[in-house]
Amino acid sequence: MTSSEGQQHPLGVYFKIWALLFVLSGFSYMVDYYQFEGYLRWFLIIVFMMLKAGLIVAVFMHMMWERMALVYTIIVPPLLLLVFLGIGTLEGDHTFLTRMIFFGGAE
Repeated sequence: MTSSEGQQHPLGVYFKIWALLFVLSGFSYMVDYYQFEGYLRWFLIIVFMMLKAGLIVAVFMHMMWERMALVYTIIVPPLLLLVFLGIGTLEGDHTFLTRMIFFGGAE
């Protein structure tokens, strides 16, 4: 017995994910082509970006086939970072609005 045995994944999975990434990139370009603006534009761009990044990490970096402990070790810290960024954004908005009220903003 050799220790070089490994798990083989069918190539069809990789081709399907590659095609899906191509389609998601097309949707991302369509956001600019149809000239969406404002929050809708940024929401769509970020959603497509996160979907593509998730697919790449899950399939091409083989996270889909790893133990859950390793997956949580890699996925949880960036998610916590996003939560803390959101909390910081809300705090910044609150501080800005409070200063506008008490120090007399645009008069």
